[in-house]
Amino acid sequence: MANETVVCTYRVRPDAEERFAELLGIHWQTLRDLGFVTGEPPLVLRGTDEGLTYIEIFTWVDGGFEQAHEHPDVLMIWEAMDPLLEERDGRPKWEFPHFARVAMGA
Repeated sequence: MANETVVCTYRVRPDAEERFAELLGIHWQTLRDLGFVTGEPPLVLRGTDEGLTYIEIFTWVDGGFEQAHEHPDVLMIWEAMDPLLEERDGRPKWEFPHFARVAMGA
């Protein structure tokens, strides 16, 4: 399988932004240190619409996604993030759709 880019959406509780931002700050670096993602830094965005939403975009290396879901250091971060998030407007706390890069002609 080729590298896949993931667009992570986190719906953060208003009272939990500071702690969530701390965890998000170590999330990609942990994945990188473990060799699960490419060296390209993530794109992190903070929503400006209603509700507090963060988006984190990064690319898994081949097999990195599967390895991350079994590694205790990663699972510890994800478990700490979960209670800081909330379902909102019928949407889940977090979403992780994966995408493959499309080569476009110039």
